[in-house]
Amino acid sequence: MSGRPTKRQRSNDHSVVRIWERELGQLPNRSFSNRFSASEHMLHSIGLHKKLEKHTDCVNTVSFNAGGDILVSGSDDTQVILWDWDNATVKLSFDSGHSNNIFQAKFMPFSDDRTIVTSAADGEVRYSKILESGQVETCMLGIHQGQVHKLAIEPGSPFSFYTCGEDAVVKHFDLRTQVATNLLTCKEAKFNLVVYLNAIAVDPRNPRLLAVAGMDEYTRVYDIRSCRSESWYTYSEPVDHFSPPHLIGSEHAGITGLAYSEQSELLVSYSEEFIYLFSPDMGMGPDPSSSSDTETAASETVTEMKKTMATPQVYKEHTNRKTVKGVGFFGPKCEYVVSGSDCGRMFIWRKKDGELLRAMEADRHVVNCVESHPHMPLMASSGIETDIKIWTPGGTEELGSPRNAEQASVSGNSRWFSFYDEDGDDHARAYYVEDDDIEKEDEDDSDDESSDDDDESAEEEGDSDIDVEIRKDDDSDDDDGDGDGGKDDVEDQG
Repeated sequence: MSGRPTKRQRSNDHSVVRIWERELGQLPNRSFSNRFSASEHMLHSIGLHKKLEKHTDCVNTVSFNAGGDILVSGSDDTQVILWDWDNATVKLSFDSGHSNNIFQAKFMPFSDDRTIVTSAADGEVRYSKILESGQVETCMLGIHQGQVHKLAIEPGSPFSFYTCGEDAVVKHFDLRTQVATNLLTCKEAKFNLVVYLNAIAVDPRNPRLLAVAGMDEYTRVYDIRSCRSESWYTYSEPVDHFSPPHLIGSEHAGITGLAYSEQSELLVSYSEEFIYLFSPDMGMGPDPSSSSDTETAASETVTEMKKTMATPQVYKEHTNRKTVKGVGFFGPKCEYVVSGSDCGRMFIWRKKDGELLRAMEADRHVVNCVESHPHMPLMASSGIETDIKIWTPGGTEELGSPRNAEQASVSGNSRWFSFYDEDGDDHARAYYVEDDDIEKEDEDDSDDESSDDDDESAEEEGDSDIDVEIRKDDDSDDDDGDGDGGKDDVEDQG
């Protein structure tokens, strides 16, 4: 008997034994559930379960409550909706009070799912209180001088949360006092320039540590105990920095998403690049430039110094260029990494080795959000389309395995820019500009040639099991009928 069939048989026997142990009471239900939820067999059975339809514009945020039975969503239509996701019905819908696109909406813990905090493109941070009568009271808690893409709730707190904005400011909010405190202004050490922020996360194992990231290559971790200040432009020194070695010093690096695992690993999604996983010991300390100087003084070049740095796990194949995308974990012990993509797919990787396991069609344009259920093996996704998709094991849509061949997931040469508002506001906002829009004619010719080559090679391979490919941008597709190739829909989402 060959080694391969024997190994496969052992895997099957192992699964049967676990079921047998559970039925006999020898394996606790929680242990069985965790092992099932972490199983790759389960992962490959995930398909589309429901579509939630009521929003009238892009859905930029989805989040489950602690019990997992309610999903809250926010959209460019400025509406907040609470869903019974399993039955695809609306429990409550209300106007958030925001005047522009909602980027984040979350339940506050231990609030009986009656308190929701939101942030938006208008710079406002608001909270909404659902009364016993079913009416909703909304209130503005504070405002940033720029868009607010993400907020982070202090683990286990029904009152405390944090926001970061494109004004480079990190704020702390306390619902008991309804007062916003300016914790810090994020600056880079070399030239003392502010860093416009897109993402924020709190370490679940050590809630005093707050990670923020935005318009440069570094994720900065702060100890919030040293950041209490009412002054607007107070600089607090980070306690740690994280970056892939090859991106240190890059002028075009930008970060769109952050997430902490239950093991305090830091997951970072780079625009126009890949996703990286850092363990806590991979940090470069409070001042990475000083460590570079030390290495240079020791007669090592900067390049040699980078080679000695620990290399984070990388997750490839997706495309993150057009919008501010989140990133997250899936599985009871964060066994998998999940992200949306510009190609309209939802990607799932094995965390420990970066292998791409699934790439599922989830949007005709761009997938921005993939949110994992708090204790069940299911996910919600949203993007440029107006619906929300729920993904569960045994879902109705069957999807194949991802392409094994190397794919071109990063192309073009996009850059981040900031400029002042035309209305004369004295604060800078950050925008993402694609160089291929500037030099469109030259790249159209090269794209056509490469596309023809790819089609010919795919026909020669003839692999019918491969159904995943990264679509190239094509401005000729015009879904909204305005002659711009649907581009406005993506740019408006921001």
